[in-house]
Amino acid sequence: MKIAVRLEPATEAPPPSVAYTWDPDTEILSAQLAPIPGADGMSGSVGLEGKDGSWVILDVAKGHIKGVEIAVWPEVRKISALAPPTQIQDARVVVPARQSQPNIASLESSTHLIAEADSAQRNFHFRLGKPREARTIRLARDVLLDVDDKSQISGVWLLNVPPSPVEL
Repeated sequence: MKIAVRLEPATEAPPPSVAYTWDPDTEILSAQLAPIPGADGMSGSVGLEGKDGSWVILDVAKGHIKGVEIAVWPEVRKISALAPPTQIQDARVVVPARQSQPNIASLESSTHLIAEADSAQRNFHFRLGKPREARTIRLARDVLLDVDDKSQISGVWLLNVPPSPVEL
């Protein structure tokens, strides 16, 4: 699935905060972002499921991603050298409403989805689709998006995640 976004100049300084919560029963990690006023675009959810059962849900309100939920099973690939990108652009990310179906508020799709984490499982990276060149955009203080040259999301980074209440 291709999730197109529109990048606008950043208007928030500092970037919005993020609050992480783990559901101890399901091992679902949620990242709630501080609201951003004055938006226009899609409202609803975008669900992406990998062939292995992993998934990412983007919660969108008036064009802005206000939450990210992830399932970190069945297996998160641990990479000891996984480090967040060093070149990060500050921008306002807008998920526009689809012109062909503006009233659709929920999208679901199966895609190639790979979940990676550093050895301490403090930083997670979800790659969407085939690997491709992308730039990294700061969505919130500890949430980054990889956006390719066609303005489509190709990855999601969750940084400085608190430890899970259960061993992953």
